[in-house]
Amino acid sequence: MKVITIAQQKGGAGKTTVAAHVAVALSQKGRRVAVIDIDPQGSLSCWHGIRQERFGEGYTGLTFAAVTGWRVAGEVARLKRNHDYVIIDSPPHIETEARAAIRVADLILIPVQPSPTDLWASKATIDLAKAENIPVRVLLNRVPAHSKLAAAVAQQLPQLADTMLGNRVLFASALMEGRSATELDPASPAALEVKSLVKEILAMLEPPEEEEATEEKGKAAKSPKEHATA
Repeated sequence: MKVITIAQQKGGAGKTTVAAHVAVALSQKGRRVAVIDIDPQGSLSCWHGIRQERFGEGYTGLTFAAVTGWRVAGEVARLKRNHDYVIIDSPPHIETEARAAIRVADLILIPVQPSPTDLWASKATIDLAKAENIPVRVLLNRVPAHSKLAAAVAQQLPQLADTMLGNRVLFASALMEGRSATELDPASPAALEVKSLVKEILAMLEPPEEEEATEEKGKAAKSPKEHATA
């Protein structure tokens, strides 16, 4: 079981959008996925609530929990027995809750918009991850097409992910329906970006033979209702 924490000290970087899309895409790849919301704003909780209303409880394709930060380690231990991945949406500050989510992670994903303030804010999270010896990938998010600023910001970012997510309306419109871009329009540029990101994550966290075995297991499992109706 692997834990991916979505962390960024600055608010508004798109943590919840990334968490939801990565969780669904991993589930579509046959992984058993749980999501934990420890952000007091509760955006991921709202998204999953809409998802439950749309598809029915038990048919969202995800296990969901909302906990306070000091309970993260215990919740991860509880979920560990029955899931392949736990995705944590952490609060926009490096205090007790976010530190707890970082310390239990196997990978920290840091969304960064192409702006100086996002760039500067990411340093605290990168430093904490380095101190805890946890792998990091910085994800350029909400990138406008042909952005010179994005290129300039990218040059100053360590551990930059190969994939970047564009500034696309589909990401937001999918969340409004309790879904993701890979469900709403699987062939769209937004969906292809998410699939590329998840492919990159799997290459980091799963040996090739483990990935193949997990995908075979996923094909044999019953599909969630929304995957059949998307």
